[in-house]
Amino acid sequence: MCKNLLIAKEGENTMGKRIVHYINQFFAGIGGEEKADIAPEVRKGAVGPGTALQKELGDGYEIVATVICGDNYFGSNIEKGVVPQLLELIKEEKPDGFIAGPAFNAGRYGVACGTMAKAVQDELGIPSVTGMYVENPGTDMFYKDVHIIETKDSSADMKKAAPKMANLLKKKIDGSEILSPAEEGYIPQGIRVNYFNERRGSERAVELLVKKIKGEEIYTDYPMPVIDHVAPAAPLKDLAHAKIALITSGGVVPQGNPDHIESSNATKWGKYSIAGMDHADKADFTTIHGGYDRAFVMEDPDLCIPVDALRNLQKEGVFGELTDYFITTTGTGTATNSAKRFAEEYIPMLKEDNVDAVVMVST
Repeated sequence: MCKNLLIAKEGENTMGKRIVHYINQFFAGIGGEEKADIAPEVRKGAVGPGTALQKELGDGYEIVATVICGDNYFGSNIEKGVVPQLLELIKEEKPDGFIAGPAFNAGRYGVACGTMAKAVQDELGIPSVTGMYVENPGTDMFYKDVHIIETKDSSADMKKAAPKMANLLKKKIDGSEILSPAEEGYIPQGIRVNYFNERRGSERAVELLVKKIKGEEIYTDYPMPVIDHVAPAAPLKDLAHAKIALITSGGVVPQGNPDHIESSNATKWGKYSIAGMDHADKADFTTIHGGYDRAFVMEDPDLCIPVDALRNLQKEGVFGELTDYFITTTGTGTATNSAKRFAEEYIPMLKEDNVDAVVMVST
């Protein structure tokens, strides 16, 4: 009789809770940028950082499969069905929970982790957790939709991130109460929850003020947003001799989109030649932007990158010189942190090229 009690019922899961883990080509040990175009694949069990997560998950939870996808492949195929393709691979494993990453400060990887965590949660109804650095563009895009454990900016933080991700996922699977961001370690989602405190608000407010005056560490129930203040540049002193560059967020790229810039949630920018061109011809350029009716710009790219108008002004002597290139990305859905990073990357190039001013075209 005791033996019979130990025999699992037909079809019963004897391994405990099944977990599927999503990682990119780098963390799978396949390669770096040269392997970023690999298509989705599945490997049984834990791979790479999954071994650390499995250790923290402990008994009763098992990473049964690892789904792998190259960062470039994911970003270039969002509109071509990569998310449903990955969801199907995940669904086949019959998971009880899903972990993506952590992505730390890897932008494309963070966007992929956030996208998949949200899709698994929304489409499959399966509890999901991911992890990334607060300045990762994926954080800005998905912090309101999924639980994102806050990490440092590099994989050196894996040892601290793994237990937080594992513990939060187990709570979500088991239906346990999810505590505050400070207690669980996830990035605040902007959700306000009423609770009773033993002390009056006036007492706590005075205490908070005194600590701020003393320069001590403080904690507030209602943190204020941190907003960057950018001082405007000084006006040009000599427009007639100025060198001008053209930058757009309208997604205008050479035909074929050689750098695979995303149509939304862009994680990269491009620099393309307009040397010797009096206008932007549709035979040379198109737009991959996913946030407006592209028909007009596809017919006449000058509507978005006004090469024709700038050349005319240059010939009239209004300004001195137009650069032989323009800079482009996609604005729709692109995280503020990504846009900031783009500028930090191309500004040194503009300075080295002695650019005096920039014409920025939005959409």
